[in-house]
Amino acid sequence: MKLYIWEKAATDFCALSMSSRSSSRVFFDMDVQPTREYLAWLESNSEVANRVNAEIVTKAETATIGELLSYMKQEEAKVAWFECTATIDDVVRDSAWYYIACGGCKTKATKGPTTLMCKKCGKAEITGAAEYLTKLYVYDNNDYASFVVLDDAGHELTGKKTSGLVESYYEANEGAVDGHVVPVPQALIDTIGQTRTFIIKISNHNLEGKMQALTVTKVLPLEVPALGCDLDDIVVVPPTAVTLETGNREEGSSIVNEEHAADGVKRGSDMIVSDDAKGAKCG
Repeated sequence: MKLYIWEKAATDFCALSMSSRSSSRVFFDMDVQPTREYLAWLESNSEVANRVNAEIVTKAETATIGELLSYMKQEEAKVAWFECTATIDDVVRDSAWYYIACGGCKTKATKGPTTLMCKKCGKAEITGAAEYLTKLYVYDNNDYASFVVLDDAGHELTGKKTSGLVESYYEANEGAVDGHVVPVPQALIDTIGQTRTFIIKISNHNLEGKMQALTVTKVLPLEVPALGCDLDDIVVVPPTAVTLETGNREEGSSIVNEEHAADGVKRGSDMIVSDDAKGAKCG
């Protein structure tokens, strides 16, 4: 059983119970009625307890881009999540910025003869949904990297849902046909120059050397200046003012999304566009 301890309770537990000589343990007093009731409930509701997502409740360790790249090269490194603050230098615009996913599990949909299919769900006909799969070039004080923003993280970055951006494009371009590549929307372009805090997943693909781009699973909200702060005193340094080695941008010819788009996002005519992502063309 996993037990998650939060905030002050976690601090108190660490202060009282942690020891370098032996592993910390938690004991349940079976003479206490609430303990017996809780364990009885847990035994009969194990499926509820298993819904806890360790990725969500575990505090990500703060790391710089350089530290992330260094961690990936360690032999003992494992799949892990980190919190990294970086500035967006550019958005990749010569490839698709979204993919069509299964509306249920968000795995990349497969195009069948007449329908969209999902290999993970085993369904021959599904409803497709547009999801972010956007590559960014980012930097911090010392290093440069490419991040791949997935799904809800894209919404957190732009404040816009993928489906809404795709629908808006097709509504404004009624002549667009299936297979047409929707250009990168202004909402993504507007993020250039922003300094944001990203939750990064170091995946098996990173550790195995199959992919250098780092996967973004969450983007934290922008910090709002405190009341009384003179906004005129805030100086924003544009990305062009920072000298970076452009050679570091070459991260490979393709990006593989481990969980959502394992086969990558194809360009041009290979792009699948779902009916409900076309706005006015919805059936």
